[in-house]
Amino acid sequence: MKKSILSLFLTLAMALSLLSGCGSAPAAKDAGSGSASADSKVASASEMAEQKDVVTDDLKPVDGSAVKDGTYAVTVDCSSSMFRITDCQLTVKDGKMTAVMTMSGTGYAYVYPGTGEQAAKADEKSYIPYEETADGVHTFTIPVPALDTGISCAAYSKRKQKWYDRTLVFRADSLPADALSDGVIATPESLGLKDGSYRIGVTLEGGSGRASVTSPAKLTIADGKATAEIIWSSSHYDYMVVDGTRYEPVSTEGNSVFEIPVSGFDFKLPVSADTTAMSTPHEIEYTLYFDSASIAPS
Repeated sequence: MKKSILSLFLTLAMALSLLSGCGSAPAAKDAGSGSASADSKVASASEMAEQKDVVTDDLKPVDGSAVKDGTYAVTVDCSSSMFRITDCQLTVKDGKMTAVMTMSGTGYAYVYPGTGEQAAKADEKSYIPYEETADGVHTFTIPVPALDTGISCAAYSKRKQKWYDRTLVFRADSLPADALSDGVIATPESLGLKDGSYRIGVTLEGGSGRASVTSPAKLTIADGKATAEIIWSSSHYDYMVVDGTRYEPVSTEGNSVFEIPVSGFDFKLPVSADTTAMSTPHEIEYTLYFDSASIAPS
């Protein structure tokens, strides 16, 4: 009987000893380089939403020296749908560029100009925290080394407490043509084009990819200003918008035809066109690239 009681006592003592060595779960680590390994703070590919490639072969970096000082609304392409930028204001000063990105949500505490791995190993002082507007919207202000190039930007999730890799492309073709410094884009004057009629190769990008325009297009130079005839592959475009001005079709027979101003060559001119082919009219954004090397007398 005494042995049974002693045995039970020893068993209870061992159990209490084991329990005393068990503490509560460790507190969540911060975004810095504390005791947790860097790898544990970076989201793996399987933890991230599907990434899209926003860097294309035709992109050519545009640095700040090619843009006039000022603040401009600019379009940003992001590799992840989970990092949605609803507005972006690009400020250029003495060749240096910064961007204030307005986010669709409030799920990120910091961003870092680099990869998630670099962020996890970096000093916390290098993190860029969000700023909250009076409306409760979060913004991040980041340096922009160049437009039309892939920029790594890691974002730290408040909920997951991990860094997520993102790639951003700040689009030069979303800037107004007069934002670019003199000499950056070719003009009739810089090309020495005299008043007259020419043909020019033109490339359309944007939309679903199903639409196209006739190339080469008719190019007219009058008083040093260029105008192009744009013939669409569809008859359903009822107006175009170029640099904030609306243009009506010049022909209502056959495919839609417009005459629009061309502010310069060898860059992607942003335009939009309204199509009536859908259940309701829909304005679609495109770019037109007029290749100066292809200009020939008409």
